[in-house]
Amino acid sequence: MEQATLKAQIMDEQAMSRALTRIAHEIIERNEGAQGVALVGIVRRGAAIAPLLADEIEKIEGIRPPVGTLDVSFYRDDVSRRIAPVEFGTDIPFGVDERDIVLVDDVLYTGRTIRAALDALIDLGRPRTVQLAVMIDRGHRELPIRADYVGKNVPSSHEEDVRVLLRPYDEANSVEIWTKPTD
Repeated sequence: MEQATLKAQIMDEQAMSRALTRIAHEIIERNEGAQGVALVGIVRRGAAIAPLLADEIEKIEGIRPPVGTLDVSFYRDDVSRRIAPVEFGTDIPFGVDERDIVLVDDVLYTGRTIRAALDALIDLGRPRTVQLAVMIDRGHRELPIRADYVGKNVPSSHEEDVRVLLRPYDEANSVEIWTKPTD
């Protein structure tokens, strides 16, 4: 079997930082400030992006929105197909009722992870609004889900992987496209 190969780096650390700054401005504008806004990062890489986004919002508004993490492992529609889903745990240290919640994820693809995140979030309470921020939107939706805030739209084929690399999981912050191995 062939190995996956790097096709291109489409964002470096500076490009990702600029995208986060733009998304922070868009969140503030849409919500008329940061009051009442909370960020919920989807485990794993969305959970790494959410605090970076909170830092940017704080730089602009002087208010740091609360940040939580959401594990959707047991809400996925493919959980029964997995041998043993890895559970990371949800940590939302604030009430979600009547808040403007911004779900944060790395890559929006089929929409199934976001559907699972909505189910998990609604089990915790009733937010005023739920918005979606992603670093990459690569298309190929299977469900009627769209992002409110997008770092970069990246048209890609099903034969490619779009990988968001982030510290502390990776050595650097970047976005890469990899070709999938052939059988």
